[in-house]
Amino acid sequence: MKKSLILFLSVFSFFSCFTAAQENPKKVYTFKIDNNIDPAMNRRVKMAMEEAEKLESELIVIEMDTYGGAVTDADEIRTRILESKIPVYVFINKDAASAGALISIACDSIYMAPGASIGAATVVNGVDGAAAPDKYQSYMRSMMRSTAEAKGRDPKIAEAMVDEKIEIEGISEAGSVITFSVSEAIKYGFCEGEYGSLEEILQANGYNDTELITYQEDSVDKIISFFLSPAISGVLILIIIGGIYFELQTPGVGFPLLAAIIATLLYFIPYYLNGLADNWEILVFVIGVILLAVELFIIPGFGIFGVLGIVMILGGLVLGMLPNQDFNFDFVPASQLFGALLTVILAALGSVGLVFWLTPKVNEWGAFRTITLATTQDRAQGYTSSLYSQELKGKIGTVHSRLRPSGKVEIEGEIYDAYSRGEFLEQGEKIVVISTEGTSLRVKKSEA
Repeated sequence: MKKSLILFLSVFSFFSCFTAAQENPKKVYTFKIDNNIDPAMNRRVKMAMEEAEKLESELIVIEMDTYGGAVTDADEIRTRILESKIPVYVFINKDAASAGALISIACDSIYMAPGASIGAATVVNGVDGAAAPDKYQSYMRSMMRSTAEAKGRDPKIAEAMVDEKIEIEGISEAGSVITFSVSEAIKYGFCEGEYGSLEEILQANGYNDTELITYQEDSVDKIISFFLSPAISGVLILIIIGGIYFELQTPGVGFPLLAAIIATLLYFIPYYLNGLADNWEILVFVIGVILLAVELFIIPGFGIFGVLGIVMILGGLVLGMLPNQDFNFDFVPASQLFGALLTVILAALGSVGLVFWLTPKVNEWGAFRTITLATTQDRAQGYTSSLYSQELKGKIGTVHSRLRPSGKVEIEGEIYDAYSRGEFLEQGEKIVVISTEGTSLRVKKSEA
């Protein structure tokens, strides 16, 4: 009886576990690295891996197809993978070159599609594709070596993927860096197998009954991608420059300034979230605006502050679009640098053209007339400007401080700013007010 009960419980436990497994399939999370390794890709990997942890996935699979990119971003992705509590596989379905090779080696298992390759991790600059200085190569070699050691792969081969001077007998010759085909990668321990699809890899590793979750951009990411478009950035720059100009020309109106502030936020926030715009680059832009305002409102004329302000405004806008490290542009692709400069310059020229075209038309808008003076008030029509009452005209007073030809006069115990018709009048002399228009009384020597 006791044996029968034990047998029954064992069978029941087996079927219970089987049923639970059927009801709760293993979660496998997958995302793609299918473009340049840059701040945007770094952010994608971060978001994807955080989501995989929240969903309690049992496995993360990266679909890899990249020629590389920024070393700093690749290092952050590599570190994130090495520290992951969830096993990470990579499926190289075409290329894992340069920074892509570093990220792949950091994964727990590497799988490759027919015709794929891994290697060629020499660091190159972004201008002409030439090899970067040795300090960058040394940094990349050390990362490749330590990453390979952490995952039980040959560190010497990993270094030889970076440095063409390293020669490994039977594998590479001096003067060429290592790039493995699928069969070579399998032979030397840099690939666990050749498979044609992600599904084949999962089946080979016992993930037959899985819930495959693919990373999808959320609404925030889509909005950020929209505002990162060069065309949209150009429009925002046009609004920023145009808004600043109109607000400086008509201070106090508010709407141009509000439009410029909103456009500035929409311009910089997406680049900031993607790791392109740093705090100091935004500060450069803000200081440029301040310098321009100082030049226009405080310092007469237009000199060094105005020119420096314009340069800093345009410089801040350009720098915010580029993945430079501080002021180092060694690894900024020439096409990206040219695109940023072209976008800002064309938008600036467009805003200047818009200002010249729009300024004469603004006064014709009914809504604008309610907040600004859109007509000329001629003296012939009786319009005058006066700070003082007309009753002061003809009053007799004395010079309080010498008029040379301007100074102060005293009339009936009150002190007023005044100026003569060109004559110098000494303190104590009698004067008579001949005009009250403007901000100073116009006086002459009294003959009485």
